[in-house]
Amino acid sequence: MNVMSDNKGGRGLFFGFDLGTVSAGRRGRTWNLTVVETAEAAPRMRTVSLTGPDLGELDWRPGQDLVLGLPQPDGGIARRHYTIRAFNAAARRLDIDFVLHGDSPAGRWALGAQPGEVIEAQGPRGRTRITEGADWRLFVGDETALPAIFAMAESLPAGARAAALIEVDGQTDVQPLVSPAEVAVEWLFRRGAPAGPSTILLDRLSALAPRPRGAHAYVLGETSNVRAQRHYLLSRGFGRDQITAEGYWRPGRVGGHDHV
Repeated sequence: MNVMSDNKGGRGLFFGFDLGTVSAGRRGRTWNLTVVETAEAAPRMRTVSLTGPDLGELDWRPGQDLVLGLPQPDGGIARRHYTIRAFNAAARRLDIDFVLHGDSPAGRWALGAQPGEVIEAQGPRGRTRITEGADWRLFVGDETALPAIFAMAESLPAGARAAALIEVDGQTDVQPLVSPAEVAVEWLFRRGAPAGPSTILLDRLSALAPRPRGAHAYVLGETSNVRAQRHYLLSRGFGRDQITAEGYWRPGRVGGHDHV
């Protein structure tokens, strides 16, 4: 996942994932990463590219994440859970996308990150990854899920079929997806409405009325939305083993995520 902000416009919307209480064993292997460059992926999304001397040994599956230790001005470390957007083992390089909504320790770090800066990361971790054997795949999520959705969709082989429903604020948040697979992407716009609990994705999912035969669905984003979408898919006949559902964030909470 990627983090939108710890605090959006004073409304108490929390998107940070503080994993300071998670055991080192669960976080996985430790990596020392150096910032290579930063770039604007979209007006509200910044890509930070990192490298490491042993990064070629990273055993990553698209959709999985790292726990990043982000240095703060007060000398502290903000530990945040981020999906790897792209990884090149030969070049020992990976990209992390940061959604920039409001003010947050992670957003400030991403905006101020300079080439040569070193951070610590642990992982990879997470059960969100491509499940083998499906005839087609359905991806559903908001912008916090975009890096995972794109990473998984891009990893599909030629001939594979998939559809993606992605909720963002507006047209400027749209990004191109390049995949050897046949992936139909539909962008749904909030048009200035706040991110959070809504029926935007659920309404479109209901209109789509996907059939469960041969399918696997990946439902990611705000927890209450993910829960409602998962329940709908179950009502359509999807088996529990046909749905990967992760609540990446929910209003009023800093830290953690939900296995829905």
